[in-house]
Amino acid sequence: MTPAELASVVLAAAHAVFEQRGLDRAALPASTVVERPRNPEHGDYASTLALQLSKKVGVPPRELATALADELGRATGVKSVEIAGPGFLNIRLDAAAAGQLARVIVETGAEYGRSDRLAGEKINLEFVSANPTGPVHIGGVRWAAVGDALSRLLRATGADVGTEYYFNDAGSQIDRFARSLLAASKGEPAPEDGYGGAYIAEIATEVQARRPEVRSLDDDAAQEVFRVEGVALMFDEIRTSLRDFGVEFDTYFNEKDLHDRGELDLALNRLRQQGHLYESEGATWLRTTDFGDDKDRVLRKSNGEWTYFAADCAYYLDKRERGFERVVIMLGADHHGYIGRMKAMSACFGDDPERNLEILIGQLVNLLRDGAPMRMSKRAGTVITLEDLVDAIGVDASRYALARYSSDSPIDIDIELWTRATRDNPVYYVQYVAARTAGVARNAAEVGLVPGDADAFRPELLDHEKENELLKALAQFPAVVATAAELREPHRVARYLEESVAASYHRFYDNCRVLPLGDEEITDLHRARLWLNNATRTVIANGLHLLGVSAPERM
Repeated sequence: MTPAELASVVLAAAHAVFEQRGLDRAALPASTVVERPRNPEHGDYASTLALQLSKKVGVPPRELATALADELGRATGVKSVEIAGPGFLNIRLDAAAAGQLARVIVETGAEYGRSDRLAGEKINLEFVSANPTGPVHIGGVRWAAVGDALSRLLRATGADVGTEYYFNDAGSQIDRFARSLLAASKGEPAPEDGYGGAYIAEIATEVQARRPEVRSLDDDAAQEVFRVEGVALMFDEIRTSLRDFGVEFDTYFNEKDLHDRGELDLALNRLRQQGHLYESEGATWLRTTDFGDDKDRVLRKSNGEWTYFAADCAYYLDKRERGFERVVIMLGADHHGYIGRMKAMSACFGDDPERNLEILIGQLVNLLRDGAPMRMSKRAGTVITLEDLVDAIGVDASRYALARYSSDSPIDIDIELWTRATRDNPVYYVQYVAARTAGVARNAAEVGLVPGDADAFRPELLDHEKENELLKALAQFPAVVATAAELREPHRVARYLEESVAASYHRFYDNCRVLPLGDEEITDLHRARLWLNNATRTVIANGLHLLGVSAPERM
């Protein structure tokens, strides 16, 4: 019995109690939930329905809980119901009802864990968005792993998600990049405010190979060639690096397009219509202090130039005009000050900043070798890049390590730990279960042990303590996925895979033999345990997929 099925049984019991007592059934919810009790000794599941309904119908919660327990105790699959505290219901399932979950998981396959919890929400999720002035650094890589995992979680819970990479191909940083390329082409050092690193010389050489005429142009014309061609080359490299990391975006959005299409003027006019613009000292200002910002923001300078914030406004409006009800933006640790102005800007457009805009901040990442932070990339010169991380520990370990921690916590990635083929390496610990479950299934087939038809499955045989513990862990998966999506916390999936599923499976494997020994006859118990083994493989594979990590069949 799945948690959702048990919740329906609890609700049906409540309907029966209300009818017996003549209570107003309009007070009953359309659905309810059952949860795992914090202490496993209290039962398999717990419900607070009696506490929720007590005030609505004027019946003391414990009295209502007693009536619910009596009715629920007669339901098929329910072994016992105990009342705790002021009216909590602690429910125990019989072995047959609990064991049926293994069949449900195997038959549901890749869909197990998915739900419609966020159905109807249209979300724009922007992450990474590194400027095309250098390779993706390790902070951006964290958002690549977390953002891609979050997009998978949101889709798994029914949301309509558009992932987006916004890159700045206009402005002073791009000018500095172009000047650095021009200097490199001449064999000169980078400008004082320019970019260094071997990649600058590589790109300059490639631009000259593509556009040999650049050597005969004056500096202004040559710089423009280096700007256009260099940005294109750098962004192609960024896209390729991310693709190799398993991250593809639905939309790659150029800031320059906002300028070319006149969208900054459109945003300015919209804000003027809302009554939040004013002129001062020849500049155009947005009165963001009306909505909690620490100061008003300039959109257009006195010399007519647009500010970066003006482009931010236009880009936000563009997303909303494309039909995205919720705009989620992931930013680095140095962008805390960005939150107030963006929330205020959303309000200036007439939106609800708590509903229409979310800004997530990710903290710093350190890559450690021999216990000391790695400070410099061989190629980028000043930062650790995506390629540095992948070269050190691989794609799977990189994605898992970056998604395993709450994004608002700094993390240290120890190269020695994450390349170790031992249980203290978290990704190895989880992937080993994926491989072991696949291995058990292969070995079972070799000795003629197959799960058999679902109708012949005998779930009541799964009554060992460790079997029940594993079934409880597998049952939590849909709720973990839904919670991780709603809270924007992919790390919950990783920790669940490690601490609940992998840990429970190892104990099950050590105590409950799946395969027959020697000439031992194959029994229904062997088959039932094989169903449970295969259900574990399904949950591990589904969970790792949400993190963008492979579930190997062999290790």
